[in-house]
Amino acid sequence: MKDLPPSPTPRKTPGSHRAPPPPSPGPAPRRTLLRWAAGAGTLAVAGAASACGHGRAASVRTSGPVTLSLWTHDQGYQDFFTHAVPRADRATRFSYRLRVTRAGAQDLVTKLLAQAVAGRGTPDVMGFEIGNYARMLRGDLSARLLRDWTRDVAPLGDDLLAARRAPYTVDGRLYALDSDTPITVYYYRDDLLSKYGIPADLGTWEELARAGSRLYAKHRVSLGAVSTGSDLNQVVQLFAILLYQRGGALFDADQRSTLDSPEAEETLRFICDGLRSGFLVDVADFYGPSMQTALKRGSVAGLWMASWYKTFGLEPNVPEQSGRWRIRALPRFSAGGGRTSVAGGTGFTAITGKANTTAGADFLRATWLTKEGQIRRYRELGYLPTRRSVFRSPELLALEDEFCGGQRLFEVFAPLADHVPAYYQSPDQSILTDVLSGYLIRAYRGDLSPREALRRATSDFRAQASR
Repeated sequence: MKDLPPSPTPRKTPGSHRAPPPPSPGPAPRRTLLRWAAGAGTLAVAGAASACGHGRAASVRTSGPVTLSLWTHDQGYQDFFTHAVPRADRATRFSYRLRVTRAGAQDLVTKLLAQAVAGRGTPDVMGFEIGNYARMLRGDLSARLLRDWTRDVAPLGDDLLAARRAPYTVDGRLYALDSDTPITVYYYRDDLLSKYGIPADLGTWEELARAGSRLYAKHRVSLGAVSTGSDLNQVVQLFAILLYQRGGALFDADQRSTLDSPEAEETLRFICDGLRSGFLVDVADFYGPSMQTALKRGSVAGLWMASWYKTFGLEPNVPEQSGRWRIRALPRFSAGGGRTSVAGGTGFTAITGKANTTAGADFLRATWLTKEGQIRRYRELGYLPTRRSVFRSPELLALEDEFCGGQRLFEVFAPLADHVPAYYQSPDQSILTDVLSGYLIRAYRGDLSPREALRRATSDFRAQASR
């Protein structure tokens, strides 16, 4: 814990001069009820105030044995935190046991809101998959339910990457700590590019697209892929990665839609042209049989995706191709934009107003924010650090990745860490995903021009969204 500032809540020193945390708000009036968002199947708040207030915790624990209730959607997180208990015991005044509940990412948020209304049964610590955290942006849900980490991370300064604070920041206050800086890179089959005479270091997307078009015409091999299946989040994600690199966005810092932009039109046209030329191919699912078949046949020799895709996409689908893959920074767009993009994340936080709020916060500080914890998180889960200094850790820079032929991946990741774009969200994110995914597919198929697809998507979103 030497690399972290002291906790802003009283812990080890009796009579701390720091002010105690503000009292938890009492239950909100029942006149502000919860409703089911029409057509979205997700719990939302009707009215400015939420009915999700807690009663004051009877007794806030500041030391001793504690059983933390942890909710997560991923077995990997469960294993990581379970293994971290001895470290947290040594670094805090608590001795921990974990009681873990694992369920779907959307189900966990629905359950949290329902249990908060009931005034009981909420977890002590919870992980929010980034897309589902968008539901916490409605009204004052985050402020009422989640611990404010703003003072905790302030002494870290810009070492905690601002881009990974953005998705969980509301009104300037930080309510969750991200699990990852999911830098997007270009994955490529080194053996296939060498075989077909494609340079691995082409500088722009336009150059890569021209080379990919020629490659497809001669050998029916593509250098990229987009998803057109039933996973709507995935459909939007593959488009959004290039959009954010180009300098566009889905939403701005004020949660307003910015989809209808020149950058979005250019990005969509680039994908549509790539599908026509064969530079790109459409697959139903980046994790399922269609992608697995394409990878095994060698008909997809490259793709853009987040840093975690090696662990969750390539290695499970084509383990026999270990040693043949490499990563590089994304090619640039000739018209402008950045060096990389971003996709994914999960924010962990403590639930406020509970007997175990301090214990939960200290547990996350000791396991999630320390340099040691962030290095271990990459080694065990494949998730990149969220602290700038950890990217330059000698231990990580020296790691050689077997699947990528012994490549030192942090020699690629570290220079890109400062170029990751901020990813802002909206409580109406799910509406945009539902609407935009359909129009993207229509544009890919040639049913609509990129301009018309984006115009219609924006119009439909505004007709359904709350802002």
